[in-house]
Amino acid sequence: MADRYAVFGNPVAHSKSPQIHAAFADQTGQSLRYTTVEAPEDDFAGAWQRFVQDGGRGANVTVPFKGDAFALSDTLSHRAQRAGAVNTLIMGGNGRTYGDNTDGIGLARDLAHHEVTLKGKRVLMVGAGGAVRGVLAPLLAESPRELMIANRTAAKAVALAEAFADAGQVSGGGLEDIDGAFDVVINGSSASLSGDMPPLPDGLFAAGASAYDMMYGAEPTVFLRWAEARGARTIDGLGMLVEQAAESFFLWRSVRPDTTAVRASLRQALADG
Repeated sequence: MADRYAVFGNPVAHSKSPQIHAAFADQTGQSLRYTTVEAPEDDFAGAWQRFVQDGGRGANVTVPFKGDAFALSDTLSHRAQRAGAVNTLIMGGNGRTYGDNTDGIGLARDLAHHEVTLKGKRVLMVGAGGAVRGVLAPLLAESPRELMIANRTAAKAVALAEAFADAGQVSGGGLEDIDGAFDVVINGSSASLSGDMPPLPDGLFAAGASAYDMMYGAEPTVFLRWAEARGARTIDGLGMLVEQAAESFFLWRSVRPDTTAVRASLRQALADG
């Protein structure tokens, strides 16, 4: 009987994770079944326990449950501790739940896939919510010359920068505090979900700069359209989705899938609507 995995969220029907993991399983010859679970917003722990009782071996966790997954994990990886959130759960043979976070490594690998290097570069992160916290440690591990976190509420960005001060050259402030040109600008805010554009200065991009949006869609986000009009190379977050999934798959199955074909098929499916 195939091992059971799932993605937990609310809502979750739109998730691309089942097709991604089905493709990984087919590619690597792994026998597993991957579904969606729409957990009640007030009882994630109960939904996880029912899933485990039914034979569940592991799960991805998306909005709004990454904090709940963090809280119920018996053991947390170092990167989950730094992120303050869990997006990957593993049911151990000893009955203990292991929590990890693959979002940051997913972003770092997608940047590398697009040949965007952070070492020695000025990097701007827009936003200071949970999505940003989840990726900071792997980005700082790439040794940028400077990483600035800019947020509408400056205090949140300052607090986040202070929390990661041991990991590299990181600062925080308001959007109005952005100064000078950056080599890499990453939009980790939720603005793209609502089609909003953060108020960013026109001189934001250095020559040859890259603009990355952690969101993705069939059409470029408003942030990426704005960035392209100002000469930046633009990248959306579809590859990050695939790469974080590949890391989860590796944690569960000890097999690392090739992401190239899966990226291409997802991109084509988006284009086809």
